[in-house]
Amino acid sequence: MSDNKPYVKLTIENEVGYIEFYHPAHNSLPGDILAELAKTITDAGKNESVKVIVLKSGGDRTFCAGASFNELININDEATGKVFFSGFANVINAMRKCPKFIIGRIQGKTVGGGVGLASATDYCMATKYAAIKLSELNVGIGPFVVGPAVERKLGLSGMSQIAIDANTFYPADWAKEKGLFTQVYQSTEELDEAVKIFAENLCNYNTEAMKEMKSMFWKGTENWDSLLAERASISGRLVLSDFTKETLKRFK
Repeated sequence: MSDNKPYVKLTIENEVGYIEFYHPAHNSLPGDILAELAKTITDAGKNESVKVIVLKSGGDRTFCAGASFNELININDEATGKVFFSGFANVINAMRKCPKFIIGRIQGKTVGGGVGLASATDYCMATKYAAIKLSELNVGIGPFVVGPAVERKLGLSGMSQIAIDANTFYPADWAKEKGLFTQVYQSTEELDEAVKIFAENLCNYNTEAMKEMKSMFWKGTENWDSLLAERASISGRLVLSDFTKETLKRFK
């Protein structure tokens, strides 16, 4: 990470596949990095030397700041908008279809699409700094693509609360109470140690049993390929609204 360039990488240690993504803009993810992330998750799911996957990001302060703002402000037609918002949809669907448990390692704040990624993990561990926010309404859109994944973890009440209150970071303990995070640790070092122990212990279990359990946990989401594509179309249309264009100009 010394050259500060965006990346997605898979590292395998003791049968645990650590998938790490990074972008210097607070881990906000442009389309090419999202596509690479989806492919890496899919490939790790097929890799026989990987029994359990850990999803993590580089850097200390932010797990994921959502979609790339630079790409967002350059959308000028619905088709481009749909492709843009399909980026996180494709990663969430790759996580959903992956036959292996994915453990989330959330070291810092997470916003928008990042909350969707955390919600799409099968077991999610965080630090006390991992506050969450769904900020999409601020720019005249809404958390349409990530909504199903977030609602699946937080429930409709929790998801709608943070979606409507789009200016507020909700603390990690709130996310734990709602069921997004399983544990909250005082430091990244404690989190990493706990993730390592937990993931490596899972590797001792029957892979077929874990695959069947994952299938059971995700039952009822079989329509998400089409559902998330429809949601991406809604966002792609709304991003062209006068409200959103004017708002983005101010941010620009």
